[in-house]
This record gives sequence, C-alpha cells and structure tokens, in this order.
Amino acid sequence: MILVTGATGNVGANIVRQLLDAGERVRVITRDPRTRALPDEVEILPGDLTRPETLPEALNGVDRAFLFPVFGALDGFLDAARQAGLSHVVLLSSSAVAYPTPGWIGERHLELERAVAASGLPWTYLRPDAFMSNDLAWAHQIADGGVVRGAYGQAATAPVDPRDIAAVAVRALLDRHVGKAYVLTGPQSLTQIDRVRIIGETIGRSLRFEEQPREQFREQLLHGAPPPAVDFLLDMLASMDGMTAEVLPTVEEVTGRPAFTYAQWAAHHATKFDATPA
Repeated sequence: MILVTGATGNVGANIVRQLLDAGERVRVITRDPRTRALPDEVEILPGDLTRPETLPEALNGVDRAFLFPVFGALDGFLDAARQAGLSHVVLLSSSAVAYPTPGWIGERHLELERAVAASGLPWTYLRPDAFMSNDLAWAHQIADGGVVRGAYGQAATAPVDPRDIAAVAVRALLDRHVGKAYVLTGPQSLTQIDRVRIIGETIGRSLRFEEQPREQFREQLLHGAPPPAVDFLLDMLASMDGMTAEVLPTVEEVTGRPAFTYAQWAAHHATKFDATPA
C-alpha cells in the first residue's frame, strides 16, 4: 500500500492516477473525504498532516509514501511513519534548496529535507523548478483582454509539468530510488514573454505580456503570499532577467521518456485559458 498526501494537488492527483495505472494499491488522506473527487479504486481515510493523532491509522499497513511539504507539520508524520515501519518516503521539495543562496523558500524546504533525513527513514527528494501549472494564475487575465501583467518579463526559468514531477515520484516509489535527490526542470528555458506567446499560439489568440514596476506587482502578490515568499520570487526573477535557465535531463533519465514541453502542457489546459470572461 502506498500513501499519497496532497492527493488533490497538481502533483498528487497525477501520482494517484499513475500509481493506479501501474496496478498499485493507493491510500489518500483528506480533511473531509466526502468532498473530494478521487478515483473509485482509491482508499480514502480522514486525516491531516497538521493533526498527528490522525496519522497512525492512515499509515497502518502502508509501505511507502509520497509526502507533500507542509511547513512546520512533518514531525508528527515522521514519528508515526517510523512507528509504522515505513520503508520509503518520497518528499516533494524545491530546486531552491540547491541555489547558492537558497533564500526563504529554499531554507524552508531544506528544513523539511533535514527532518526527513534525521528521522532515519529511507528517502528520495524531488526538487522541481517552477511548476508550469503556476501559470494557470494568468487564466483570468488571458480570458479578460489577453494581457498578462507582471514584472521581469525577460526572466527565464525552465518550468516543469506536474505530470513529469509525478512520473519521477512514481518511479522513485516503485523502483526504490532511496538516497536520490532529483532536481527537475522542463525541457526548455523560457521567459514569461515566451510562455504567454506559446499559450496564445495554443489557443489561437494574440496575447501579450505587459511589464509592471516591481513594487506595483509586489503589492498584488502580497494579497496571496507572505512577504518573504514574494520577495524571494521577485529576487529570483530579477536574477534571471535576460539569462538562460539551466535545463536538466532528469525527467527523461528517470522515466525513460522526454519531459512534456510547455506547448504540450498549454494544450492540455487550453480550455482553462480560453474560457469566456464572466
């Protein structure tokens, strides 16, 4: 039995589906099993990583687990996992941990990696670059006028499809890639301007990126994220302004197939970008 935490998220949902397709028994935990749409084959138990008392039952009979990063709330899971005799944990981390200066995001993920290592449980770390799915935040702007506004339009990243992160996680779980730390990127270095253009080509519309002053964009981001996270993101974009992002072959090396391109990801989500504005 494999436990998947964060099973309704962009990565977790794909892990669940791919494990089921591989013939594995899958269990998930959720705060309210009645409100979550999951495949019928999945065993669903009430549970919450922030409520350690729910975890012993969730881990009973579990051999391996995919662990979603919940800052400040992993100790209870790790204690319960040790008592349950878990043989392998695959932790979703961040590529920021490998930066020369990890910054606020990287340091928080490093804390989780260190906690998992200190637990004595066999581990694998997945360290993805920016998720392609982050760009779904542009959907409303694209539907309502076709102009995406932000800072550092020429900043390049190598965003990765959550389906690829999930595929690496599944291989790590099934093939027991213990002690591996995988930095995951997509197959292309792309600026924000590039990505807006590709979405437009995919849905057959003329879209454009409009540059905003950093402070104006920062104020907008603060409505949904804490200041240290916002400043980390903006500093990272500033550092990559006019640069080329590193592209790694890890996804193909682990899964045996090429990573999905940004255009393939955009096509997969085309209806979300091409909705009629309210």
